[in-house]
Amino acid sequence: MTRGRPVPPDPMPLWRDGRPRKLWRYVGVYGPELSLCLGSVRVGPAVQSFWAVWDRRRDLLTERTVLGRGGVGLGTPGQPADELRVRAHNLRLDLRVREDERPVTLVSPHGRSYIWTRKAPALVTGTVALDGRELAVRARGLVDDSAGYHARDTEWRWCAGVGLSTDGQPVTWNLVAGVHDVEPLTERTVWTSGMPHSVPPVRFSTRLDQVISPDGGDLRFVAEAVRRRDERVLGGLVRSEYVQPFGVFTGRLPGGLELAEGFGVMEWHLARW
Repeated sequence: MTRGRPVPPDPMPLWRDGRPRKLWRYVGVYGPELSLCLGSVRVGPAVQSFWAVWDRRRDLLTERTVLGRGGVGLGTPGQPADELRVRAHNLRLDLRVREDERPVTLVSPHGRSYIWTRKAPALVTGTVALDGRELAVRARGLVDDSAGYHARDTEWRWCAGVGLSTDGQPVTWNLVAGVHDVEPLTERTVWTSGMPHSVPPVRFSTRLDQVISPDGGDLRFVAEAVRRRDERVLGGLVRSEYVQPFGVFTGRLPGGLELAEGFGVMEWHLARW
């Protein structure tokens, strides 16, 4: 509970301030051989689950989005992630998550109500058996827990990734424009040596190939495999449209760190909910 505003893991009412509750957990794992993501989203009483595996060695993206739980197990938003599991007709995923850097948690206003998020870098290990082929996983990633009573029309651009700086530091980053981005309430963070560092506002290119910050950050992105989905329900009264490519990053992060290598995702999401 934050100043009378419940946030995970405490229960949140399905409706507040005339808006339905949104609640999701997204876990992204990014590496030079394999990247993947899985998630579960609740809008009011409705549940949607998804997963995607990007095998860079075989240049193969496999994904699925379903209504309901869809065999996806992610734990409870608001509590540290521990185990991830997917049981689908062509995928068996068993991963262990160790959140090994300090998470960033905040509540900020949105429309007539409020929204909440918790972003936590993690080391993820385990196995993915896809179409009968087993792949070992040992890579860094990001756990994104979010909830709240978002405005009727919500749009954001987002970027998450992991890598190494040219001076050998492991880095994780979470950059956004559109939600949780009004100073001083911002989720924009670069983690180095286990510590989070807030960074200034960023600007995303419309093609999702660059993120620029006023302190000299110039992050370049090359998409390799693209997830996209456009859903319209009840004649467009409810809508979700997004593009989320996996790919590689080069250039400078906000704060000035130069990347030696970087892997992750960009995202544009437009929701009417």
